[in-house]
Amino acid sequence: MEHLSAAPVVRPARPEDMPRLVGLMREHQEYEKSEPRPAGPLADRLGPQLFADDARLWVLLAETPDGAVAGYAACSAEFSFWDARHHLHMDCLYLAAEARGHGLGAALVEGVRALARTLGLGHVEWQTPDWNEGAIRFYDRLGATGRPKIRYALATERPAGPS
Repeated sequence: MEHLSAAPVVRPARPEDMPRLVGLMREHQEYEKSEPRPAGPLADRLGPQLFADDARLWVLLAETPDGAVAGYAACSAEFSFWDARHHLHMDCLYLAAEARGHGLGAALVEGVRALARTLGLGHVEWQTPDWNEGAIRFYDRLGATGRPKIRYALATERPAGPS
């Protein structure tokens, strides 16, 4: 990819973007060495959540100057009990490897900040794996502050034990 000279374009995802978005999501999962996700068509589960009239999920896409979708940021409104107010949680931010270093990531983050302002939310929160030093340096350069925590997950169903 050549150096991008035009300003990056950040826009909301549209239904016709789903194949590319799902492809980027799969790349992101592989990059983070993620555990396998639920079986079945991801686009079929995600589309109704993203494009419903009352959707509380927003996906912004970053385009290269030639109009190719090269990255995404996925966000949802969350409630902070201690602050007693909502904030925007950026669940994922990902750029295809060849699109990094051209300002698209900063444009996506700024798009997320603008979305939070539009929604009347005072701040944005997110996390990144502690091994992702490139992302940590990127977020630090943007002026974000980190808060060390360990993220846990607990299945609602208990696994079957030995009989």
